[in-house]
Amino acid sequence: MTTRHSPVVVGYDFSHTGRAALHRAVSLAARAPHHVLHVVCVVSSGAPIPSIPVYDGVDTMYAARIQEALALAIQQELEQADVTSRINFFVHARIGKPVEEILAIAGEVGADLIIVGSHGLTGIERLVLGSTSEKIVREAGCSVEVARPKQYPDVELMPVVELTAQDHTYVPPHRYEYEDHRVLLRPVEWPLY
Repeated sequence: MTTRHSPVVVGYDFSHTGRAALHRAVSLAARAPHHVLHVVCVVSSGAPIPSIPVYDGVDTMYAARIQEALALAIQQELEQADVTSRINFFVHARIGKPVEEILAIAGEVGADLIIVGSHGLTGIERLVLGSTSEKIVREAGCSVEVARPKQYPDVELMPVVELTAQDHTYVPPHRYEYEDHRVLLRPVEWPLY
């Protein structure tokens, strides 16, 4: 039996919202290890990553340093999430425009899902700079999840109460059939065809 892998592209830019996207992707892959993560950091030639110093400009050597820093960030997220199963991931560092490069990688790997963060730009900032996550949602050829750091407080949920057989009697499911624009109730024992 062969297992089909599900490629997930994750936009990561070493920001707070990028970490939220990576956290969401790691949580997904930990629960369902058939997801293969493709974590991509896109840097433009005029705007390097603030935490990674530039020596000779944004070039392939700089992209290689970004890949190393990205692999370390992913390892830290995996350790923090206490992942015990095997997770496969690729690290991509691209030079260019974030929307174009993220969508290009999604097309190259046949992504089933793209996870990106949102910086929450509003007003003039959004009008002038545009929203990367919004453009990806509009132009992607697959589902897109916009991840944000949780801001809601933790809420204590009602306790789950186990029911005993005397508290609950079994009600079998009803069988329905849809034909000629009508939904008809049918006996469960009727054959399916």
